[in-house]
Amino acid sequence: MRLIERTITVAYRHRVFFTEDVFGAHNPILRDVLAEADAPARPVLVTLDAGLAAAQPDLALNIEAHFATFPAIARLACPPVTIRGGEAAKSSLRHVATVQTLIERHGLCRHSHVIAVGGGAHLDVVGLAAATAHRGIRHVRIPTTTLSQADSGVGVKNGINAFGKKNFIGTFAPPAAVINDFAFLASLPPREQRAGFAEAVKVALIRDPGFFAEVERDAPALARFEPEAVRRLVIRCAELHVDHIATSGDPFEFGAVRPLDFGHWAAHKLEEMSGYALRHGEAVAIGLALDTIYSRRRGLLDAASCERVLELLARLGFALFTGELSQHDSHGRLRVLGGLDEFREHLGGELSVTLLTGIGRRIEVREMDAALVAEAIAELAWRTRPACGAPD
Repeated sequence: MRLIERTITVAYRHRVFFTEDVFGAHNPILRDVLAEADAPARPVLVTLDAGLAAAQPDLALNIEAHFATFPAIARLACPPVTIRGGEAAKSSLRHVATVQTLIERHGLCRHSHVIAVGGGAHLDVVGLAAATAHRGIRHVRIPTTTLSQADSGVGVKNGINAFGKKNFIGTFAPPAAVINDFAFLASLPPREQRAGFAEAVKVALIRDPGFFAEVERDAPALARFEPEAVRRLVIRCAELHVDHIATSGDPFEFGAVRPLDFGHWAAHKLEEMSGYALRHGEAVAIGLALDTIYSRRRGLLDAASCERVLELLARLGFALFTGELSQHDSHGRLRVLGGLDEFREHLGGELSVTLLTGIGRRIEVREMDAALVAEAIAELAWRTRPACGAPD
């Protein structure tokens, strides 16, 4: 046998900018990012989340006016294209194909840019199209929700749902840049503003007890969606996510340990079970509560820390129980436990679930006790209906 083996090292620069009014006449960030291309005036495709476009009808015209200020650096291949947003957009490859068709039709090359402006689902769809057209076109994300600015939009993953499974089809493709524009957050409805808070609690629980204490301190202001408190949360949450990606030694998740998915094995399944009526941030909050109680019942987490987590999630406005948690399949098994099976498959065949040993401290376990999960679910149900009596 003969073997040729080489180690290939590829370096990525991952940047997240924070600004306001990214498409304002005097804001240079987008121009400067596009100017880094190998050749000037390459065509740029801009896509808009349909929900955002409806909420801000002048946005497309503002983008066109912004690009008119630096024609020697970049030009729009066509007026900004509106594409359906929300989880429904991730239900098939149809919207990915739409973006790929636009890339081909307007002659974008590998040194062109695709700019996605919208929430996390929109960024996923457009990012997947950019990562697969020409085997990869430069992609710029402009997240417009708290969830995408704090978590999903600052990562390196793109994905859509398939076969009833969350993010079954996807890629790892670091964007050329992420530009968080805080001005977009002001127009979000309360449900969408709150969604990103769950991911902040998650990353604080697994990485930074000081940040958890800050979120506790800011909880009243966050519940009122006060801009400065929300900005502090978004920046620190994004920083912790990027730090993990850059320093964990496994940015493309070749291994089985994924602490950033704490609470997500149940969250992803609950989203699917609800037909995505339950939003991602809402499902994550429930998943965090479930795994926190499970950690306590398994003897890993002290009761006081458990109460701190549950109280903070409630103070931020999250419901911590949903009827889907109580659904059983035809064999009498809790349906949510199917999330563990899907999680195991997604991880590469070996289950690895992050649990808590303290605020800011975690442990990975290779199995979950179905009976203890059922007890944790019963406790969550009791906590929403205190008159029913406390479970054992």
